[in-house]
Amino acid sequence: MRITLIFLIAIVSLISCDDNQKNDQISTDVIMNPNTANGEIDTTMLPVIELKEDFFDFGVVIQGEKVSHTFIFTNTGKSNLVLSSVHAGCGCTVPKYSKDPVAPGASGEIEVTFDSSGRSGLQSKSVTISSNTQPSRTEIRFVADVAVPK
Repeated sequence: MRITLIFLIAIVSLISCDDNQKNDQISTDVIMNPNTANGEIDTTMLPVIELKEDFFDFGVVIQGEKVSHTFIFTNTGKSNLVLSSVHAGCGCTVPKYSKDPVAPGASGEIEVTFDSSGRSGLQSKSVTISSNTQPSRTEIRFVADVAVPK
């Protein structure tokens, strides 16, 4: 009886260990490592972010105004494009973007809002896009000439 009980516990342990190993594995469909064995980068299957424009001029803005512009991009690559973060260089600029993957051939948007409060003169700002592209960072820029009201 004791040997049978030990035997059953051993079988249950082996079966449960095998199930845990299956759950811990990641599908190879999820993994896309562009590095080859020789250290070169194979970019043929990666997403590519192609911006309609990477620079925008707001022109003259009255101090205190909030102005927005939408930068449009297209994924011209061969796999889903994922924007992991979009951040501005200062607190006066707020970017908004979708965190959903952008399929090959599809387009997406990044809305950038600039708050001119406390600013004056020519302002040049940048926003950095981090994504699963090669290189992984892309920059968009804008300028605004902030006029102080009289």
